[in-house]
Amino acid sequence: MPEGVFHPAKPKVLIVEDEAALATMLRYNLEKQGFAVEEAGDGQEALLRISEHEPDIVLLDWMLPTLSGIEVCRQIRRSSATRDLPVIMVTARNDEQDAVRGLNTGADDYITKPFNMEALLARMRALLRRASGGNGKGRREFHDIVMDLASHRVYRGTRPVHLGPTEYRLLDFLMQHPRRVFSREELLDAVWGVDIHVEPRTVDVHIRRLRKALNVGDETDLVRTVRAAGYALDTETI
Repeated sequence: MPEGVFHPAKPKVLIVEDEAALATMLRYNLEKQGFAVEEAGDGQEALLRISEHEPDIVLLDWMLPTLSGIEVCRQIRRSSATRDLPVIMVTARNDEQDAVRGLNTGADDYITKPFNMEALLARMRALLRRASGGNGKGRREFHDIVMDLASHRVYRGTRPVHLGPTEYRLLDFLMQHPRRVFSREELLDAVWGVDIHVEPRTVDVHIRRLRKALNVGDETDLVRTVRAAGYALDTETI
């Protein structure tokens, strides 16, 4: 198969990395695991590759020439064609605030260099599973929220709600267990998976993103925060 051409039967990953040695290592390991790999060395090229090749997931370095990973992620989320594209931010920064900033920009997950390849693969596969939404049919309803499992769409009343894959999975889980309070650790296990190490604060970031998508104008916030306990989908405040 010619270099850079995606095979339709394989998950398509775009590596956005300006360190050639790291990009080569990632390509080698991901192709061994059955991924079709495309590369971009800077932010502008990344956006071009995304529009041309429509990857299933993006590994996005924080520090890039031309456009930073943060700006690339912002532009991915602004476009209706890519707003649901799973993005893992790859960064050498160890400051938790930087990781949270990446999540707030729209990244679904992050991993810091140096990282274990098995840990990265586990995160990628978990995100791809969440993005695919499985083969569930039918719908879920809570108050005025409707989740169409067949089309993978969410509505609040008649308004479409645009969610990233992690927020979709989080809402799906909460709608399966309305009014029940879940701790951050329980949500991590249920939504991210028991084999994935993610900081509990990550849950707070995705809850904020879910709230922002669900609540527009004077709509009531249906995601209840229970101090020192966790979160629930609840109509208590109505």
